[in-house]
Amino acid sequence: MDIKSEPSSRSSGEPAQTTEDRRWRLVNRTMRMHGNEPHALIETLHSVQEHFGFLDLDALKYVAGALRVPLSRVYAVATFYHYFTLKPPGEHTCVVCKGTACYIGGASSILDSIQQEVGIGPGETTSDGQISLLTARCLGSCGLAPATVFDGQICGRMTSAAVLERIRRWTNHDTGD
Repeated sequence: MDIKSEPSSRSSGEPAQTTEDRRWRLVNRTMRMHGNEPHALIETLHSVQEHFGFLDLDALKYVAGALRVPLSRVYAVATFYHYFTLKPPGEHTCVVCKGTACYIGGASSILDSIQQEVGIGPGETTSDGQISLLTARCLGSCGLAPATVFDGQICGRMTSAAVLERIRRWTNHDTGD
């Protein structure tokens, strides 16, 4: 199991159910709303992902115990669904759409140029934790193809040069957009 557990989802190493971390209270609330039953697994993992940004090994173990589900099942669900990630996200996130219109518009060349520039492929984060590169099956912005999302902001009609310029601003710690 290749799961990074740095930074842990929990602060100070205390058990999740006794921590003062508001995020864990929200996760625990989600489980209570579903009667702490095994059928709440996906909803609970969504809650952990939403509040912590990723699912670390400690979180998977906690959810397994709280819902009385084998850890192997929790891990299987967490790795099956594309939405979940077992790694902490980078400081900045670039999502390249690979839908039909974007693919035809040059999404694969954008991905290739990013890989050459920063040395990461889809689903990876730079070693300095600055940039995560993701892909999406479709962003629903086909009229803007090829579309890319930078830190939650959709940008359309992108070129490799425009995407690399944005990424270079991140790596030069330029916060002005």
